[in-house]
Amino acid sequence: MSGEKEPVAVESAGLPNGLVSHGNSKTRRVYETARSLHTGAVKDLLSLGVCERCIFRLVSVEAFDSDISSVSTSTLRSWLKSGDDETSASESSCSTICIVCLGILQFVFSDVKKELVKSDSSSDYVARITDLVKQDRHEFDSFGLEVSVPSTIMENERALLSYLKGKYSTEVWLQRDKISVKDALKVLLLDQLKASLGAESDSSSFHIRLTYTKASDEAQGASETTHESKRRKTDAENGSNCISENSFEKVYEPCIFSVHCNRMPIFFSGRYFKYSRNVSQSRWIIDDERMGEASVEEILGGNILPACLGDSYKFHAAGREDIDVRMLGSGRPFLIEVQNSRQLPSEQSLKEVEEKINKSEKKLVGVKDLKCIGSQCWAMMREGEAEKQKQYVALVWISRPLEEKDFNSISCLKELKILQKTPVRVLHRRSPLDREKIIHWLVIIYREFHILLTLKLSSV
Repeated sequence: MSGEKEPVAVESAGLPNGLVSHGNSKTRRVYETARSLHTGAVKDLLSLGVCERCIFRLVSVEAFDSDISSVSTSTLRSWLKSGDDETSASESSCSTICIVCLGILQFVFSDVKKELVKSDSSSDYVARITDLVKQDRHEFDSFGLEVSVPSTIMENERALLSYLKGKYSTEVWLQRDKISVKDALKVLLLDQLKASLGAESDSSSFHIRLTYTKASDEAQGASETTHESKRRKTDAENGSNCISENSFEKVYEPCIFSVHCNRMPIFFSGRYFKYSRNVSQSRWIIDDERMGEASVEEILGGNILPACLGDSYKFHAAGREDIDVRMLGSGRPFLIEVQNSRQLPSEQSLKEVEEKINKSEKKLVGVKDLKCIGSQCWAMMREGEAEKQKQYVALVWISRPLEEKDFNSISCLKELKILQKTPVRVLHRRSPLDREKIIHWLVIIYREFHILLTLKLSSV
């Protein structure tokens, strides 16, 4: 915009000459709202160091919308102060950091390198946020916007509202609910962010979090003692009228701003096979020494994670087997939970991951039915964990030939209760107790001093 000097009101258009071309209706409405605000309150707030957008959200909350973001800070200030001849040079400066929002609604912040960044309007601010989001390489078609601000903002706002109530207690605008700094920022940015990112805003699994943190207590101008801070908070809560301009400290440095992108965990299900007797189910380290050659967890997770460009993964399985026990048959159900996935692998990509695992040179682990699933994953896991009967097959050597009476006595064994001692191999992680097991049935096939024993027993 041009001509941001002393504006001159034009009755027919309701706008200062040269400020807005073509009679933009949205900007016209913002201008008219600015001119209709309580003059005394606006002057007081400006003199205290409250920014223009905070004045709008505190004095005219019903008129606070995204249209305000399209008007520069300097233009908003000129409209709010139009006709005020008593404004001092210090008050006319647009460089002061707001004592309430700490620069957040002024689009002023320090980046992670502690360098000061200023944006006069929301368009530059949105462009910066968009660049930071795209740097994280997430693929998404919708997002949820989150904002985190320092608690100091709420404390300062309580004190400010208490001060205003002491001077303007009868004003209707003061009795209305106020829009918070977090919600105000969303109003100013959300529509432009949706357009810039080419995505919708909803309760998405992908979240963009705008985080504002205090640079330091000293930098924020909070030179007051802990006692003074508590007193100010108490005065605000009690509606004290004793708060004056001197109760507010100037803010010399804005918040540190950062953007964090995160996707809710995504899940991959399947069934795994374990062919080696030297592979544990999960990563097994004792006294900094690895037990076994590898783990099912690392083989599966290590292949799935790169396909998602995720930060990390968690492995879940429906039950477990010991390191020296193979998993054959139909395989054991499992889940891989990937944290902050930047892309969702296609069905073809998952087939390639499955093929890579199955064709591994060592053939320690196999996998089948690998797919991406949703919330139904936990139901599948609970079903597997609820399976209380397990079937085992063992090849047993015996020292003498079996007779018919041996077969008969063994075949009659059903629902046999036994006490199982804790196996020596798991004593490092389980208490040395006798645990009751039930052998539901067993079948034997005899072959020359060997029997193939098949039995079904309780898993607990």
